[in-house]
Amino acid sequence: MRDTTGVRKSPRPAVSGAATVAALGVLMWPGATPVLAQSSSALTAALDSASRAYIESPIVPGVSVAVVRGDEVLLERGFGHVDLEWDIATPLDARVSYEIGSVTKQFTAAAILLLAEEGKIDLDADFTDYLDYDTHGRTITVRRLLDHTSGIKSYTEMGVFGDLMPFTLPRDTLVRAVEAVPFDFEPGTALIYNNSAFFFLGLIIEQLSGQSYEDFVAERLFAPAGMDESYYCSHHLVRERRAHGYDAVGPEMVIRARYLDHTWPFAAGSLCSTVGDLVKWNRALHRGSILTQSSYEAMTTPVPLSDGSPVHYAMGITNREVGGRRVIAHGGGINGFLSQLAYYPDEDLSVVVLQNSTAPPGPESLAGQLADLVLGPPEAPAVSDFDGESARFVGTYSGVARGEHLTMHVSQGDGGLVFREQHEGQEEPDEPIGAVYRSGLTWADGLTDLRFVEEDGQVIELRYEQTSAHYVLRRADR
Repeated sequence: MRDTTGVRKSPRPAVSGAATVAALGVLMWPGATPVLAQSSSALTAALDSASRAYIESPIVPGVSVAVVRGDEVLLERGFGHVDLEWDIATPLDARVSYEIGSVTKQFTAAAILLLAEEGKIDLDADFTDYLDYDTHGRTITVRRLLDHTSGIKSYTEMGVFGDLMPFTLPRDTLVRAVEAVPFDFEPGTALIYNNSAFFFLGLIIEQLSGQSYEDFVAERLFAPAGMDESYYCSHHLVRERRAHGYDAVGPEMVIRARYLDHTWPFAAGSLCSTVGDLVKWNRALHRGSILTQSSYEAMTTPVPLSDGSPVHYAMGITNREVGGRRVIAHGGGINGFLSQLAYYPDEDLSVVVLQNSTAPPGPESLAGQLADLVLGPPEAPAVSDFDGESARFVGTYSGVARGEHLTMHVSQGDGGLVFREQHEGQEEPDEPIGAVYRSGLTWADGLTDLRFVEEDGQVIELRYEQTSAHYVLRRADR
């Protein structure tokens, strides 16, 4: 259930959308819509070319891709191999199922909202009204499970998870293990990606519906959306047209995916699907066939932290502006597989990439290239010069991040502030990240914002904000 929406990514592959366009001899100028967007056949050829270039990596066996604008299918096919040992190519019709990892979370969120519409659950009630769990006096609403702001420790960052992975045991085993460890932060004060929360939500769905999670999702979500080739993943059932997964262990080597019993990903990451079915899901969800309008708005609208700090994560899905475009999306990662499901609401564009290995740069990178080909170059972020006294920001900032303690060293350089991350266990900080000044007290490195917080004229915190993260790093040298 590794999430791929809230981690720093490697740069996109060398063959970018613009490079693919140029290779086809189509002119494009900064800020303009690509000329090839006027021709569906030329656009499909460019999308195909970018996908082929992506799988040239020796550690990307195969991908299935779907790019659909409105009801127009621009590309929907597979590339590479679904099985390396038998040298089986990915079928061209893209009717191949993959484990979709954390893309599962939006289905879990939609299921909870359906129960809320029926009056079976109150999103503002303490989740312990529906699940036996000791919060040690804290009130944690159901909403805080849905947007990763509960403060509960994520079980995928706990050592016990490695011990449980290969075994089929009662799910309460995991609940009790999580219950026994300290909170990462007080509810509502930060956002750290949390698989425990969605595991708990799956148990609540079963408790309130009287159905297994698998059956509820199949009946209430897959069936209405017409998703006939989607299912709860299993290592035991024989499934036709299922891709085999591989884990990358170096720049040129993959191994068969490490075993993970699907007792544990559960409602946080145990669904399997195809690119065609996920396009159907995007249509059903975003065109109003699954939820009421008020439920849909709740699901897709991020709610600030308790101190008013903005976040980009809503309920099982992210919603933010990237390159001047609004995109509602989520990625996923699980043993042997990576995934990306994106929807651009203003253009009614769905982009889906499913990959049967854990190799970088990952489906989000390819999905971004494909979206750029359809929509044109993204807007460049504004860059300006900081004209204040930068020395007051210099210092060391530390706090809890996902699965570790993170320290940020801030110093002054010839070009302004220099930011260097030091992760738990490292003796020395990393090389400086490429953060540039944006506005106010915020610097940025790609989709990572680094925002200083003042109190009584003193800089006291550095907020490390990503699409699915909001870490509070407190100044350690005051």
